[in-house]
Amino acid sequence: MSALRSGLGLNTYSFIRRGPVEDCLAELQGDFGVFELVMYPGHLWPAERTGADRARLRAWLEGAGLRVSTVNMPNIDINLTAAAPEMRLHTRRLLAQIIALGGELGAEAMVVGPGKANPLFPEPRALLEDYLAAALDELLPLARAAGIALWLENMPFAFLPRADDVMGFLDRYGSAELGFVYDVANAVFIGEDPVAGLARVAHRLRLVHLSDTGRAAYRHDPVGEGIVPFAAIRAALAAVGHGREPILEIISDREPYRTARDSAGLLRAMGYGRPPGRVTG
Repeated sequence: MSALRSGLGLNTYSFIRRGPVEDCLAELQGDFGVFELVMYPGHLWPAERTGADRARLRAWLEGAGLRVSTVNMPNIDINLTAAAPEMRLHTRRLLAQIIALGGELGAEAMVVGPGKANPLFPEPRALLEDYLAAALDELLPLARAAGIALWLENMPFAFLPRADDVMGFLDRYGSAELGFVYDVANAVFIGEDPVAGLARVAHRLRLVHLSDTGRAAYRHDPVGEGIVPFAAIRAALAAVGHGREPILEIISDREPYRTARDSAGLLRAMGYGRPPGRVTG
């Protein structure tokens, strides 16, 4: 792998309405060697991919020297902790399909959104945790069978928005298999110190999402357009010994190819792409 492609991965969220995932991967394979594939109809969607389609995509990925770190579905449409049992069931079934697809593509893990509460009249926290635990009880065996891990992410709109919230649940749930995806923009937007957050999640940290945001509006902007302290975050990653490639998760329809390359260049200038220590997990 060239020096240009090493050390940083890219999430395909910005490209979900620009055609099949193969299109953006073909364009970006000279710049990134690791990708997080976003599940979205018309881009990469379980019901739209036959077994032969999946085999062809995996063969193409391997032939191009590309690696799938994770598969990820935008957690806007689904909800593992919905009040309606039908929605919880639908969400688990859909995630089961994504687990299977991710396994067939050689992904290491699926990113899991903890679930959402009604923002005006939320259910008791203990009940929401019970719903999430029941979902994991069902999904973990499927993930093991597919050869894929499950990693939970901190999300501002989730009922567990902070690092400490997710870690507290994981400690109570008790499975050492479950990892943590720490999203620095999600943390900064809600006022969490990402350096402290990374220290809190260190023993479960499997992946880091990088993008920029401010506090006034929830964003996943190009690097340099918000207040995310990227230099301090890189130092924090070195301090906890995490060396896996971070994933750029920029979400913008504004010249996404140029934006991805420019943001990667800015991060590499800060030292990203040179592993600061051993891989945790």
